[in-house]
Amino acid sequence: MVKKRLASGKPCEKCEQAEAMLRDRGLWERVDEVLWALEDDPDSPGMKLGRELGVELAPFFVVRDGEGSSVYTSALRLVRDHFPQARGGARRESRPAVPDDLEAVAAELADAPPQRILRWGLERLGADCGIAFSGAEDVVLVDMAARTELPFTTFCLDTGRLHPETYRFIDRVRKHYGIDIQLPSPDPAELEPFVREKGLFSFYDDGHRECCGIRKVAPLRRMLSGLRGWISGQRKDQSPATRADIPVVQDDEGFAGADGRLVKLNPLAGWTSAQVWSYIREHDVPYNELHDRGFISIGCEPCTRPTNPGEHERAGRWWWEDETRRECGLHVPEPANIDGEGI
Repeated sequence: MVKKRLASGKPCEKCEQAEAMLRDRGLWERVDEVLWALEDDPDSPGMKLGRELGVELAPFFVVRDGEGSSVYTSALRLVRDHFPQARGGARRESRPAVPDDLEAVAAELADAPPQRILRWGLERLGADCGIAFSGAEDVVLVDMAARTELPFTTFCLDTGRLHPETYRFIDRVRKHYGIDIQLPSPDPAELEPFVREKGLFSFYDDGHRECCGIRKVAPLRRMLSGLRGWISGQRKDQSPATRADIPVVQDDEGFAGADGRLVKLNPLAGWTSAQVWSYIREHDVPYNELHDRGFISIGCEPCTRPTNPGEHERAGRWWWEDETRRECGLHVPEPANIDGEGI
């Protein structure tokens, strides 16, 4: 293992978190050697090895076996690939329980930093908690979650209509953090008859809800049925008409989890767009290249456009419809979905 020591003499925070995670899983004794990469000494052993291997991030791990060697910049990915029996750390029963009264938890954490809210959920749910990944807010949450070195799941709804830039963005995030990103997609048995009957652009005529129900809501429902919690990047100021009152922690009344109850976390509820982008720049977080072309809120290609200066960020979504209902059913329930059930 290569750990980085800052010029101040202190180890980097992420290196300390990685070591703590390995110790927690009983894997620290499997580390044969620790080399230090000294921030102010380019000739320190860790710095030299990093240059030799073309690695610029710390910590990193070199795994040697009979077939050669491999390099990991994520302790979590290392554990997943080589020690699957230790995945998730402590047994589920030893984790803190999720309280029955989440309203009290939401009140307690209402003004807490997003990192604390996120950790609260991951400490209790681990890999049974999924980050719904798609945009700038969500990749901030992925970055924060990766820094905890706690297990988590990441998924992105592949509607089949995303921008090419979005697909490249998904793959870039996967490689940057060394994580798996699951891509639940529409059920062909639902999608094919819909497209055959109504074509590929029916939403311009009769609204987006039916198409979103098939391409987004139904795949999300299937994905969440195997989890106990999920994490969204919703912010209160994204849509004052529909999101102004979202709590940082809640019971999701619109979907069911693996054991019936489904916990939903909105760690960025109190943040602004400016805070999201400040974090992205400060931590060099990858983002969708469409943001550099005027896109703020990004969804499916036919339903998303750049916004003009001064326009609200949701103005670029479903712009042909009532601006007070710019939702697809993932977060704000509609009266009924395509099957007649509440969403």
